[in-house]
Amino acid sequence: MDQYPHNYEYGSEYLFSINATDMIDIEKNPLSMTEPTNHLWKYNEDKILKDVEDYVTSTYHGHYCGDEEDYDDIQTIDLMAAKKLAAGFCQANILKYGSRYGDKDGRNKRDLMKVIHYAMLLLHFDRHYSRTNNGLTEFR
Repeated sequence: MDQYPHNYEYGSEYLFSINATDMIDIEKNPLSMTEPTNHLWKYNEDKILKDVEDYVTSTYHGHYCGDEEDYDDIQTIDLMAAKKLAAGFCQANILKYGSRYGDKDGRNKRDLMKVIHYAMLLLHFDRHYSRTNNGLTEFR
């Protein structure tokens, strides 16, 4: 018996098992970060995803948000997005935090979390994912 009985392949829009007959459309059936969906992970991906989720959650209501009640969820990047600067900002920060990893504060896990978070934001701002109102109903 193989050590890893299922091989998984990645396509542009689908994640599927070679041994499975049905493909999963990840746009229509997004995977939850909190539910274990793949028991074959061997590189702590489940723990890393949980850490990323916790880190991203911690960035909301941080010191870069507005402090008035109606604007306490507005982040600086929202303002940058309004001026079409967000994608470049995210890409620059991926380079910044990626290049300083190992130099400033050593092999700092937080720098890697920032790289991952900015990569997630870049996926959004480069329109790989969409959201109709981006959570910014104040800017109608």
